[in-house]
Amino acid sequence: MFESLSERIDGAIKTLKGEGRISEINVAATVKEIRRALVDADVNYKTAKEFTDKVREKAMGEKVLTAVSPGQLMTKIVFDELTQLMGAEKSEINIKGSPAVILLSGLQGSGKTTFAAKLASYLKTKRGRQVMLVACDVYRPAAIEQLKVLGEQIGVPVYTEEGNQNPVQIASNAIKEAKLKEYDTVIVDTAGRLAVDEEMMNEIEKVKNSIQPGETLFVVDSMTGQDAVNTSKAFNERLNFDGVVLTKLDGDTRGGAALSIKYEVHKPIKFVSTGEKLDQIDIFYPDRMAQRILGMGDIVSLVEKAQEQFDQKEAERLQQKLRKNKFDFNDFLKQLAQIKKMGNVKDLMAMIPGVGKALKDVDLDENQFKKIEAIILSMTPTERENPELLSGSRRKRIASGSGNSIQEVNQFIKQFDEMRKLMKKFTAGGGMKMPAMPGRR
Repeated sequence: MFESLSERIDGAIKTLKGEGRISEINVAATVKEIRRALVDADVNYKTAKEFTDKVREKAMGEKVLTAVSPGQLMTKIVFDELTQLMGAEKSEINIKGSPAVILLSGLQGSGKTTFAAKLASYLKTKRGRQVMLVACDVYRPAAIEQLKVLGEQIGVPVYTEEGNQNPVQIASNAIKEAKLKEYDTVIVDTAGRLAVDEEMMNEIEKVKNSIQPGETLFVVDSMTGQDAVNTSKAFNERLNFDGVVLTKLDGDTRGGAALSIKYEVHKPIKFVSTGEKLDQIDIFYPDRMAQRILGMGDIVSLVEKAQEQFDQKEAERLQQKLRKNKFDFNDFLKQLAQIKKMGNVKDLMAMIPGVGKALKDVDLDENQFKKIEAIILSMTPTERENPELLSGSRRKRIASGSGNSIQEVNQFIKQFDEMRKLMKKFTAGGGMKMPAMPGRR
């Protein structure tokens, strides 16, 4: 995300490199290019100008220390201002009440129904809530069925009333049902339209007045850029919502919506959603997003994602096997599954400071995982537990069964053996650098 914007801002700040001090002339050129980058990222011109005016004012008032270059100082100033622009601090979702009621609003196609399921899964698994989803989109034929399918995938019940075309009534009845069955959280998915219209706004307003939600979220497609900000303003005037959810952020390389909404609508971004998988939802942290825009990585989020998949007992078991050089293909397959659960590999690597820029033009083909899995799954259970059994004839059979060449199988097994040896030394305290993952050239 934000690839183009990151490149442009990085290029602008680099113009200060080699300068002995910050001056009005070199700051003016840098700030002008940053403003252009923001406008090209679909940030409103007035917002971009006010932002860069603050950057210029701060830069001219700062003294450059001997140990800090003008470029480093400018990066710090831009980081601070980007963080402020996007809201300064994370904003928590309000899940108070018995039950806590969360109302979702937004245009059709914004990813609202998918987000409803993602939020339900998040609250269930991360907060331990007993969640009920409510299908109040009575106009889009597939909406109710879509919510049912998603609810089944995450093990969350979906309240529907077949034949009832009154969303106000459906939402009210759902809350009564939640109280009876002791669900502590209700998420109401409402209808969207292709554009803002009076009928739509009247309906969502009636639903809100009827159920009095503790939290009203506006779900918006981040790829619509400045249009997302304008739509947010229209909804906020009628609903006075509590926060914004940005969906499809992985498909937006410009980032105008993420940068502008808090500043222009005066409501915080609470969640960001990427991809179609139901665990691809994140709390919005303005400082972490600013770090990623400036190519500084986001190591905190990476560690959190790893911890979510981390199993202490499994880690201890693996450590023992590594020390005895007993790490086998079954263990490797489990580790591969954990990495895949963390998300897109290129996005994960981009969270490591300095790596994002290095990987900009590198194609990290996740099909390599499938190739490795196919090779391992073509082995017999005995072969997976005993890598040393893999003779030439066995490798030939594995190659044929997995749809790979004998050379590819040999390469993977060689890399696996090297990795196993190094991991044993590393576990023993040798402090050696971890090798590249098998399957990568």
